[in-house]
Amino acid sequence: MQVQDPATLELLRSGTLDIVGRIVEASNAPLLCTVTLEGVTAHCVYKPVRGERPLWDFPDGTLAGREFASFLLSAATGWGVVPPTVLRQGPYGVGMVQLWIDTEAATIGVGGVEYVEQVSELVELCVPGEVPAGWKQILRAQDYTGETVVLAHADNPGLRHMAILDLVLNNADRKGGHVLAGLDGGIYGVDHGICLHSENKLRTVLWGWAGEDLGEEAVEVLSKLASQLHGDLGEQLDEHLTIREVEAVVHRIRRVLSRRVMPEPSGVRPAIPWPAF
Repeated sequence: MQVQDPATLELLRSGTLDIVGRIVEASNAPLLCTVTLEGVTAHCVYKPVRGERPLWDFPDGTLAGREFASFLLSAATGWGVVPPTVLRQGPYGVGMVQLWIDTEAATIGVGGVEYVEQVSELVELCVPGEVPAGWKQILRAQDYTGETVVLAHADNPGLRHMAILDLVLNNADRKGGHVLAGLDGGIYGVDHGICLHSENKLRTVLWGWAGEDLGEEAVEVLSKLASQLHGDLGEQLDEHLTIREVEAVVHRIRRVLSRRVMPEPSGVRPAIPWPAF
């Protein structure tokens, strides 16, 4: 099953969902499932709305709706950052269903105690002096033992696309563990439930390009995205976000385009989510 194949969305939308187990280290009761349609089977993540924990700072809509809206914006860029995602009925009611991304370090436990882990390999805590060549260093800190570590990420075009998309999404929780290097060579971002607030809440580990020129490719993509928001894309977002939140997406894009520079942390609020992974 190819991630970007249009048939993948139809599989997620119309296939039969069977629960394999719970992803135990994640919140809001995400479930690992298989989805099967006409003899084709794939793994996916199902997050039922009924399993969501209310968040005081995201009182409107649903987290599943925000995940789906994030996918719509990602798909409109053509960068394919967010894996194929749909909203549909499942065993526990309406929820978000997203294609599972296979990674080198992915482990799926079935039967008994289920355990699922996906490791980024693109964002790491490194010992000082051992940061991979060419990587972007974000900060130095102390781990729980008191040892100095460096938070760093790869300097990769796909990862840069993700950082730009996060500006649009106003992603409040881009942890290192939400960045996946797929076995297919793609770079994917997951867990977009706390995105798209109308107030500035950007928190990310991908600050390595701060202050750099946005680049002509990104300018072209974002300009096209802004125009799409005044048509069908905007109407689709209206189903999952408030009017103010949709307007804020347009405002963020215009602001980035007017400056044509990757922003830097404001210094007013935490710039990196905690924990960072």
